[in-house]
Amino acid sequence: MMNRLFLLVVVVALSSLMGCNVRVPGKPTEAERWHAPEDVSDFNELYTTNCAGCHGVGGKQGAARPLNDPVYLSFVPDDALRQVVSQGQPGTNMPAFSQKAGGVLTDRQIELLISGMRAAWSKPQDFGTQIPGYTAASATGAVNGASAYQTYCARCHGPDGSGGSAGSIVDPNFLNLVSDQGLRTTVVVGRSDLGKPDWRANVPGHPMSPQEIDAVVTWLAAHRKN
Repeated sequence: MMNRLFLLVVVVALSSLMGCNVRVPGKPTEAERWHAPEDVSDFNELYTTNCAGCHGVGGKQGAARPLNDPVYLSFVPDDALRQVVSQGQPGTNMPAFSQKAGGVLTDRQIELLISGMRAAWSKPQDFGTQIPGYTAASATGAVNGASAYQTYCARCHGPDGSGGSAGSIVDPNFLNLVSDQGLRTTVVVGRSDLGKPDWRANVPGHPMSPQEIDAVVTWLAAHRKN
């Protein structure tokens, strides 16, 4: 009888503790509980699991372009980020992450990644000039492109693009791995992790105009061999 009474008291006591949200020894916290991958909603967990392997911990110092870059985040619109994360980038190591495309992320998780990157790494900046548009505004000829290239790029990449202190940017193997939009993004945003300046700093005090950016991208793309 006493043993049954003691057991009853223990059960009642434990029930009271659980009802009061007191953590019983060994009981996992909410953060420690297992969650199905599609239920994860924490930005840091989503980024670390899916993005950090290529883009680096904290969005920097990875093999791929740094995402923790206020200039890049100011340049690229949400729709473009959504497209790349969802569908990947053909011809590159960037896979499709959307479940609809065979990936592992829900639409909501992709939105959480985009909003999380902007919340964590975007910074209001005065660029000193209007940041160029994400897409090209006009078509230009290769002659203008060659002239713009000599002005803004030859100092690091050589007079014909085949190599200088920063290496070749007309290598067909390189150009076949990068889209025209990828070239444009690099010309405008630069690569802060590699010491590549953005469109404002190739020639001090003389940022590239939208037409010059378009022309350089067209000139570079013309060296691509299909």
